[in-house]
Amino acid sequence: MIAKRAPLIKNLNVNFSVPPSEETSPSQSPCSQSLHGIALANQELHQQYTINTDPVQPVEEIHKPQHSYRNRHLKRFNSRWQSRSSTGSCNVSISAIDKLRVAKSHKKRCKLLGDENSSNVVSSNQRQRYVTKDGKCRVNLGRIEDKSRFLSDIFTTLVDLKYRWFLLVFIMCYILTWVAFGGVYFFAAWLHDDISHVHDPQWKACFENVDGFLSALLLSLESQRTIGYGSRMVTANCPEGSLILMAQSILGVIIDALMVGCMFVKISRPQQRAQTLIFSKHCVICERDEKLCLLFRIGDLRESHMVDAKIRAKLIKSRQTKEGEFIPLEQSEINLGYDIGGDRLLLVEPQTITHVINESSPFWEVGAEKLTREMFEIIVILEGIVEASGMTCQARTSYTEEEILWGHRFESCITLDLGAFRVDYSAFDKTFEVQMPSLSAKDRTNVKDQESVF
Repeated sequence: MIAKRAPLIKNLNVNFSVPPSEETSPSQSPCSQSLHGIALANQELHQQYTINTDPVQPVEEIHKPQHSYRNRHLKRFNSRWQSRSSTGSCNVSISAIDKLRVAKSHKKRCKLLGDENSSNVVSSNQRQRYVTKDGKCRVNLGRIEDKSRFLSDIFTTLVDLKYRWFLLVFIMCYILTWVAFGGVYFFAAWLHDDISHVHDPQWKACFENVDGFLSALLLSLESQRTIGYGSRMVTANCPEGSLILMAQSILGVIIDALMVGCMFVKISRPQQRAQTLIFSKHCVICERDEKLCLLFRIGDLRESHMVDAKIRAKLIKSRQTKEGEFIPLEQSEINLGYDIGGDRLLLVEPQTITHVINESSPFWEVGAEKLTREMFEIIVILEGIVEASGMTCQARTSYTEEEILWGHRFESCITLDLGAFRVDYSAFDKTFEVQMPSLSAKDRTNVKDQESVF
């Protein structure tokens, strides 16, 4: 059996052992190692065709390749080094193509986690945000197979269209109905022989003064828009003309109701009201009543106030579970005082929203130094009812870890004017630095407990 299989095997002295330069270094980040793995995989692909050959060896002497190591910083990642087997030949467990594929997938996961080494990032690449500062979600939907769902909700589909496409649909609905019924009028006039008897005063015409398609089109336009110049008309000499006129009138009313309703909703959408709701450019972390708090500021530029305004916040951060499952962009709630009613606002003047960093807060173990190494995004959502239209409005913004200032406070933007309070929006985003230790809320609590013991 060995003698039969030996000629089938290309006796290549392939060594897939990890070189010393590939060893895991504690100082290297997981993504820098993945980029190094891509370079090594490309080098192996280049050297595949220059492998030295050796004399024929028995199959038993071919050693099984060792399993690839796993990075201790990313133990839970499912980095599979797949093995390839060829029929009637020895098994080769790690190929250069597999290494290249795994390294690329490893790099993508590191980008999603935000653990990529800054030295390996191209300077043109910027931080990918989940929600932009003006509230637009940066999530692109993939290919949707079942598009019939959009046609079942045609009203929302029309309202969600961009203005150029919406105006195109708006114009084409009227033009197509005018042309279609113009063709019907022309065909009916031709069947009734009205075209050849236009100037015959003795002829009882069904469609008067219709001598061609253009005149039939004008009849269709005048009938649907109720213009009625009087030169062309549908007479009572044939019943089919009355039926066509009734069908066009009903269809015209339906198109008017749909198009005018879509236009009104599109113009008065609450997203436009959100343009006058502003958020501070930065979050600050400071002490309030001997508690570490995260604060940001919101304001309303209009004199017509939001009714029943509510504020909430989400933390977007990727993580891995203890079982090794990778959860990208996990959403967790940030308490802004909903248990005591602090999330319900009277948005008459700019409000400073406070999140108390306690044991249930996701920032419980985050200090000034750890804040610079974290990678997360805070999504702030303000909801309320527009006083003028009664429609629900939602305004959004986001803050990354680079937009959080440790040891800062907001300047006051409220002053007392003659008979009223004056809001100075020039100081809306201004902050000033305060003296504050760089310890996290957890470390501050431990220090206080130790001081109380001694």
